[in-house]
This record gives sequence, structure tokens and C-alpha cells, in this order.
Amino acid sequence: MISYKPFYETLFKKGITEYQLIFKQGFSANTLHRIKKGEAISTKTLDALCYALDCKVEDVIEFIRE
Repeated sequence: MISYKPFYETLFKKGITEYQLIFKQGFSANTLHRIKKGEAISTKTLDALCYALDCKVEDVIEFIRE
């Protein structure tokens, strides 16, 4: 299972809000809704998040073996 827990930890550490991602970085509210619900996002979106947050993939997602 993919978890987005590191995404929220990274946002907190960097002092970035979801509002800023939507209105200043241009991410769609639907993308953030999908993350919040634990649904899939594309690798293109993952790449854009890493670029916008200046972080690694591990700072956005993690794999949890069920």
C-alpha cells in the first residue's frame, strides 16, 4: 500500500499549506483530494510535487507492506 503520510510531514516541515500548493504552485484541488483519500496519483504529478517541494520521492510517499 502506498501512504502519503510523508507528504504531510514534508508540508509541515517546510511550512507550506495545501492552499499554497493550489493557488501558488498550480496543483488542482482534485489532486490534493486524491492524496488525502489515499488514492493513486500519476508519476508526473509525483514529479511535480517533488519539484515544487524541493524534496525526494521518499518525502512524498512510502510503501507499507500489508
